[in-house]
Amino acid sequence: MTQTSENVTWLTQEAYNQLKAELEYLSGPARTEIATKIAAAREEGDLRENGGYHAAKEEQGKQELRVRQLTQLLEKAKVGEAPAAGGVVAPGMVVTIAFDGDEDDILDFLLASREYASADIETYSPQSPLGSGVNGKKVGEDAQYELPNGKLASVKILKSEPYQG
Repeated sequence: MTQTSENVTWLTQEAYNQLKAELEYLSGPARTEIATKIAAAREEGDLRENGGYHAAKEEQGKQELRVRQLTQLLEKAKVGEAPAAGGVVAPGMVVTIAFDGDEDDILDFLLASREYASADIETYSPQSPLGSGVNGKKVGEDAQYELPNGKLASVKILKSEPYQG
């Protein structure tokens, strides 16, 4: 999955199908399940002191937020192929960097939207300071990005390959 500056999100067909299935579940069976939980908790009595009711309502709010997020994401999604291996850092690529020219302090990460985050590899958004600093750079080039304290950090791009996840 990649994002461009026009807020278009590029997805592989597999990622699109996975997010679409999640949306269908959350807006169908999951809504029914949470409505049943709320109804059961409501029958327990006083709603002001009903922990089960409040927990179910909070869960419902989180589900509805996720439904809205997925709906917006999929409305703007373009399905396509992963970027080609060309040695240029771009969304959808696994990037290997060395911090401050130290070849021993290495980080591998996926440059992609948080929607595509995986437990297998750390994910940085193209809009994050590190992501925007390395995006568009070629293997072998140095990149700078701003740290939260306002200072600049430098990294060297060691590798950039399409994500095969």
